[in-house]
Amino acid sequence: MSQMNRRRALQLLAAIGTSGLVAGCGSDAEPEVTSSASPVKIGLIAPQSGAGKAIGDELTNGFELYLDLNDRQLGGHPVDLITADEGDNVKSGQAAVEGLLKQGVLALTGVASSAVMFGIRDIVEQARVPLIGSNASPPSLQSVVYIWRTSYVLDEAGRALGRYLKDELTAADRIATILPEGVLGVEDVLRGFREEFGESDPRIASPVVWTSGDSSPSRTAYVSDINRALAGNPSVVFCFYSGTAAVEFIMQLRDAGFRGRIYAPGFLTEGSVLEDIRPTSDALGIRTALNYSADLNNAANRRFASAYRKKHNTSPTTYAMASYDAAKVLDQAIRLAGEAPSPQQVNLALGRIGQIDSPRGAWQFNQPRTPQQKWYLREVQRDGQVVSNVLVNELATLG
Repeated sequence: MSQMNRRRALQLLAAIGTSGLVAGCGSDAEPEVTSSASPVKIGLIAPQSGAGKAIGDELTNGFELYLDLNDRQLGGHPVDLITADEGDNVKSGQAAVEGLLKQGVLALTGVASSAVMFGIRDIVEQARVPLIGSNASPPSLQSVVYIWRTSYVLDEAGRALGRYLKDELTAADRIATILPEGVLGVEDVLRGFREEFGESDPRIASPVVWTSGDSSPSRTAYVSDINRALAGNPSVVFCFYSGTAAVEFIMQLRDAGFRGRIYAPGFLTEGSVLEDIRPTSDALGIRTALNYSADLNNAANRRFASAYRKKHNTSPTTYAMASYDAAKVLDQAIRLAGEAPSPQQVNLALGRIGQIDSPRGAWQFNQPRTPQQKWYLREVQRDGQVVSNVLVNELATLG
């Protein structure tokens, strides 16, 4: 062996020995990010206009915040985040997914609408590119391989409240159920509530009163239906609305003179709803069930909520939190998939990540690829000059 070759061999052996020593000194710290890691493309699908824009903004904000807090990298790879407008119908959602797939994304995330989630299912499965949905999660979406969800299954909100109210209400209480007709997810919530509370429980005062399902209702859209529901003199109203519809429903319910207790899945008071209700006192006392509350006292939430408030000057919602978690699970899965991850390798790795340390509390994927997680009871209370959702207690672990 020549002197030059011998010197080169010794250098290589020294390098191998050093790297082996470093690898042997294990720690809980994340692996060092190398500058040579190849960038990865992630496609984010969210509504950018119309009635779904508020949720779309939250989905985008949550994912972007995770990237901001992690050097704009996932699994040690710089991220090229490509956003696509989900629109307000299945065709626009399908076009968004197809456009992102043509750009060679490693994974997809987002999706606000359950209708869009159903509409893109076959496209995603055939493309064999993992989708980590961060909002739309209908229970009837079954037997998927490449679709994972970090939010909640819609019937679980009804189950959590049904189980709680069954024991909480007195024998003298009566529940009026008021729901929007034709809104995706409403039947799931109602079924979950009735199965837990009891189909034939006499405290359910009357049949369901169905209202308009318009996402932008008029200021009198619910008046006649509310009056019909209140004719039985209920002490409790169970309902299901979100966004602009939630604002109008709450104000019209209070204008009709109802001062009893209101219970609903958490989206009734999520996002900008509490800011838009006038007077703000109309929202006080409303209790909702959700998988997240911005005032949860754990390390992950303190970091997340503090950073979110600093960046956006408002408290985070469950939509932002689920999208933040979607980025977190992708971070872990891409790291597990290795130096040159493929969509299929990332999808396999998603099944191996185990428990997630989340702002909502620890959770993990179950067999249907949705979260097994805690549900919380929240109450709208006054916090200085504003009203906000305040954690009351844990309701159940579902999933």
